[in-house]
Order: sequence, then C-alpha cells, then structure tokens
Amino acid sequence: MKLVRILAPALIALAMTTQAVAADPFKVGYIRVMDDAQAIAAFEAGFYKQQGLDVQLVEFKSGTDLIKAIVGGQLDTGVLGFTNAASWSSRGADLKVVSGAQRGFHALVVRDDVGINTVADLKGHTLASQKEGSTADTVLRGVVLKDAGLQATDLTIMGVSPQVAVQSLLGKRVDAAFLFEPQASIAQLIAPVKQIYEIGAVWPFPCMVTITSGETLKTKKDLVWKSLDAQRQAIDLLQNEPDEAAKLIASYFISEPTLKTLNHGEVPREEVISKAIKSQTFNAALSTEDLNRMQDIANIMQEQGALKTKDGAAYNVRSIVDLAWQEARKL
Repeated sequence: MKLVRILAPALIALAMTTQAVAADPFKVGYIRVMDDAQAIAAFEAGFYKQQGLDVQLVEFKSGTDLIKAIVGGQLDTGVLGFTNAASWSSRGADLKVVSGAQRGFHALVVRDDVGINTVADLKGHTLASQKEGSTADTVLRGVVLKDAGLQATDLTIMGVSPQVAVQSLLGKRVDAAFLFEPQASIAQLIAPVKQIYEIGAVWPFPCMVTITSGETLKTKKDLVWKSLDAQRQAIDLLQNEPDEAAKLIASYFISEPTLKTLNHGEVPREEVISKAIKSQTFNAALSTEDLNRMQDIANIMQEQGALKTKDGAAYNVRSIVDLAWQEARKL
C-alpha cells in the first residue's frame, strides 16, 4: 500500500505528460506570400480539421528562419523554397521534400520614372529582392540577370521582405523589385510602377514545396500525409474556386477591407487577392520535369557557392525528395 502511495504521484505525472504530448498541435510553417496560399487556405477552410489534425499555423519572415525551425524540431512541416532544404541538407541536415506546392511566379516590377524597360536596363540601378541564398535570389542571379547578360555586381541588390520591397518602390528608395504575388499586384495598384518580366512565363520551375525533417517523416508519417491531403484540398480550392479562396485568405495579405489604389479608387481586398491567385499555378505533385528543373537550380547554387558538398561532388536533388505520399495518392 505504501509503495502505491509512493508511485501514485509519479504515475499521475507520467499520464499527464503523455496526455500533453498527445495533445501537441501539428505545426505548419508558412511565409505571408501567395506561394504559401495552400497552407493558409487549408487552415482557414478547415481542411486540416477534416483530416483529423489539430494544426498550429506558424508564420515566418523568411525561408531561412522557417527551415531552421524544421531542422531544430520546433516545426513539423513548412511550405517554402526547396533551395533552403538543399543548402541545409548539403551541410548534413536530414530534410525531405514531400510534395509540390506552387510553380514559380516572380515578377520584375519597375518604377515608371526610371527608364527601365528590359532586364538589361537594370544595370546601374537598385533592385529589391529576397535575401541572398533564397529561391528568388538564386533564380534572379542565376537565370534572370544571366540571361540578360548581367552580373549581380552590375546593380545594387537589396535583400528584403516582399512587403518592404513594395514600400521601397513607393518611397522611391529602389528603382525595381523582384516580387511574389500578391505583392506584385499590390505594387502595381498603389504605386506608379509597371511589370516588365515574369520568370514563370520564361523559365517555369517549382518554386515552393512542402518540406519536413527525416525524423518527423519517420515518427509522424500519418500526420504528415494527412497535412498533405489537406493542402491538396486547398490547392483544388485555389485552382477551381479562386473567388471563394480569396474570401478565406485575403486578410492575411491586406489588413484593411479595401485597398486604396492610384487609379481605381478603393478596391475590395478579395478582388485583389482573387486576381493574384488566378495568376498562380499550384500543384501538389512533382513531375520528372519539376525534379530536373530543381536540379538545374541546385547546379546554379553550386556555381554561386551557396551549396557545397564534400569534395565538390555534384549535389543530387533526388537525395532529399520523398514522393511516397504522391505515389500512394496516384498524383
């Protein structure tokens, strides 16, 4: 009897700990850009709950911070550019790309008063883009500028968030910006700017993917797969019912009910976001062509020195891709 009294508090504590662990939410990371709309829409539409998941949606300011959280075990999955997974895995991190998300939309937007009409005209100007090493920065330097015969040193590149980039255009602190949606659309509505280039039309590539750690995939595979099922539902909503999807996610991108524009008065935020959604291509599957393009980007990263392997060996993108969910769902 005495032994039972001694053990009882420990047993109760153990039971409470086990219950707390079981009740921990499944944490999904995202960045506040249209490329991550599937994660946001899955949450707001209740698709995660339909899959039996208690999801906590966690916002990050950059893909670098998001991938650090996955590597550190503070996050279960995240929607972000695969360049982060490639860079970290080349240094030993156990990461897996488990699904597609969005195909690259990055628009080059320029101020009307600076005389920039082509990518080559950027020479000598100031451009706002994402942080160095990000997917946007990689394709900007390795594809956009290179195809125009420019090097990064031919202009001044500022690594900032898309929101700051828009404000920098508005305040005339930069001459151009390389932007995701909806910031590309917002910039053209609130500032005297124009779009002169969009990489998705020239060099399509899988920009955003869903990433997890190898450990999370091993220990929580059923939960990871359920989250992917929910995000696939969200992708169907985004692709087939953009107006309805916009109603769910517009407040994430535009805080006020309307957006004050230069030439169109007050525009409902849902209208702005619906248009931005329609400009995107979302897809949960990764095709052979997608994997080949991801390899192209990894090769660019190696050329730029952003991705290093032992003995300088070529980096193999397929080493971090796990398409078991995709194959099971016959996508």
